[in-house]
Formats: sequence, structure tokens, C-alpha cells
Amino acid sequence: MPRPTATQLAYGSATVFLSTLAMLLLSQTETGIGVAVIAIAGLGLGLLVAMTAPIPGVSRVVRRHVVRAKSPGAPGELHPAPTQTPSPASSPYGRVSRARVASAAGAAEAGKHAH
Repeated sequence: MPRPTATQLAYGSATVFLSTLAMLLLSQTETGIGVAVIAIAGLGLGLLVAMTAPIPGVSRVVRRHVVRAKSPGAPGELHPAPTQTPSPASSPYGRVSRARVASAAGAAEAGKHAH
């Protein structure tokens, strides 16, 4: 198990202190058992916060990408699906000349190679 970072320790400690203080003030308990239960609950909550605090260094997206790439069921490379130019007869704007469709297709093809 990796050692907790300073951030995790700070978040956990602050959570233990503040949550225990808040629960003691709100419950107004005066018995030793009540105080012990609240102290244990505060420690558990602090531990939970410390373990779920973000770990600095590698972002969550990068970790997810690395884990997925190593998994045996990971999909291969994703390629964009080829798009088809609509035929002039099925254009939503009515009849379009073949020359206009051809020039638009040529411009799109030239735009692809320009990057």
C-alpha cells in the first residue's frame, strides 16, 4: 500500500477534527460511550476522505487510458467512419448541380490534406 501524501494527511486530519467537533456539538452527548462512538465515526470519516483524496502527479484520465490499454478486452485503434456525400437528387435543398457537388467534395478532400 502506497504511503499517503501530505495532501491526503491534511484532508484526513481536518476531516477528523471538524467532523468530530460538529458531531459532538450537534449531538450534545455527555456520556463516555457517546463520545467514543462519535470519535470512532470521525476517525472513520477522516480515513475515508484521506483515501479518496486525489493523488497528485498523474491525472485520472491518463490513468484510465493506461489501464484500458493494458486490459485484454481493450478495443483497438478507433478510426473515423467514412462519410458519404449525398447524391444531388436526395439533397434537402432540392436539386443541386453535379459540378457543385464535385467542387464541394474536392474542397473537403483538399481540406483534409491541408492539416
